[in-house]
Amino acid sequence: QFMLLRYNQRTDEYGGSLRNRVRLFQELIEDAKTAVGDTMAVVVRFAVDELRTDGLRFDEEGRDIVELLAELPDLWDVNIAEWENDSQTSRFAEEGYQEKYISFVKHVTTKPVVSVGRYTSPDRMVSLINGGVLDMIGAARPSIADPFLPKKIEEGRIEDIRECIGCNICVAWDILAAPMRCTQNPTKGEEWRKGWHPERIDKKASDSTVLIVGAGPAGLEAARALTQRGYEVTVAEARQELGGRVAMESRLPGLSAWSRVRDYRVFQLRQKANAQLYTSSKLGVNDILEMGAQHIVIATGACWRRDGVGRTHQAAVPGSLSDNVFSPDDIMGGQMVEGPVLIFDDDHYFMGGVLAEKLKSDGHAVTLVTPASKVSQWTEFTLEQKRIQARLIELNIDIVTDHSVVKVENDVVTVRCEYTGRNQQINVATVIMVTSRLPNDTLYFSLLAEPKQLQVAGIQTVKRIGDCYGPATIAAAVYEGHRYARELDEPFDNEIDFLRELTELSSEY
Repeated sequence: QFMLLRYNQRTDEYGGSLRNRVRLFQELIEDAKTAVGDTMAVVVRFAVDELRTDGLRFDEEGRDIVELLAELPDLWDVNIAEWENDSQTSRFAEEGYQEKYISFVKHVTTKPVVSVGRYTSPDRMVSLINGGVLDMIGAARPSIADPFLPKKIEEGRIEDIRECIGCNICVAWDILAAPMRCTQNPTKGEEWRKGWHPERIDKKASDSTVLIVGAGPAGLEAARALTQRGYEVTVAEARQELGGRVAMESRLPGLSAWSRVRDYRVFQLRQKANAQLYTSSKLGVNDILEMGAQHIVIATGACWRRDGVGRTHQAAVPGSLSDNVFSPDDIMGGQMVEGPVLIFDDDHYFMGGVLAEKLKSDGHAVTLVTPASKVSQWTEFTLEQKRIQARLIELNIDIVTDHSVVKVENDVVTVRCEYTGRNQQINVATVIMVTSRLPNDTLYFSLLAEPKQLQVAGIQTVKRIGDCYGPATIAAAVYEGHRYARELDEPFDNEIDFLRELTELSSEY
């Protein structure tokens, strides 16, 4: 704030000219260096651009400040501000998106320079070093996804890297003040509480075999971790394609990096002699009974509702069974629709906005209706809400906030204001309900209905995991799959299933 004109209105030696406004920053660095002497390096973290019209720019005062202090720090750590710019999601920024802002720094200082940019490609990292752009690569989110990223590069194990998908689930859980989660790394947040090491896992506790029905994120992670433990695992997927929801969602605009959730796990499984993967293999109860596995895992995912039931409506919306009402699954499955299209987003995460973007690119007029006060409201936690809403506005998508769909009648949809209760009608050809999902758990309950047959077949356990147990995020599904693999054949403590930090006041208080 001392360095920025929009804050600093001082008239003394700490205000006015850039040299004066930088004075406090310079003195702080000098004092720090005096205090520590030669015992340690003093690093300066400095955002060279704020990505705002009235803010610091990398080609103006952002560069000037670095030039003024060029040789003073022992290392420059440079980036862009604020957090939503520095940690953009893969939906809106490619790997290395900060390079154009920070590449000048090496030209104005002889001191080492480090920066970030969600780098996951070792080749890209090496090119930055060899090209004289950076001396070191900063990896925050990529090292959350894989804490052993540098070691795997050093050992040439590139294919074993769990690459960050840029979804910012880690950011969301941090903002929510909850144990951090990562879509790619299910051990994140459980290293101490449950003793889950990102790379190591206990060897199998029996010679039992496992059949996993469903090759979505939960099923694939369960299979990957189980084979790492040494279990014989068979995965049966009804579709021709592995990946479940990830396979479909990664084809939506901006979400291609999400396919890494599938690709990493499929590659790992295909290197394992104790893993068998089958596609186009829809199994029924009798098929499962004949497989000879001792443990059955149902990971058949979930499906989007078409009836509008969700946060706002606890009963089906009148007219939701009409032929022109569809779900996200229909659209992702290739269903052709006619415009104009109305999307009712009562989910508030990414799906409503990304479907609006897709259908607009398909040439349809699109209206997005949401009971929330803004589009994709939950994505405030993933730092992308403003970008999502801006994208939809730029695409000329009509946005109707604070309204819910209350009736569908052929080509007319009635929406109601959440505040006044007033109704208005919108003429449409297609309605898409983005409200909530239901578990695909029919097979699970059908198996439980045959306890005697399960016993005869030698089946010891039947479990459902992931979205089949409770529809949630991809990160939650991966976590469930990993947890199943960790706990198979292990004793369970009914009182405390993870370590808790117990604190006490000192006796003197």
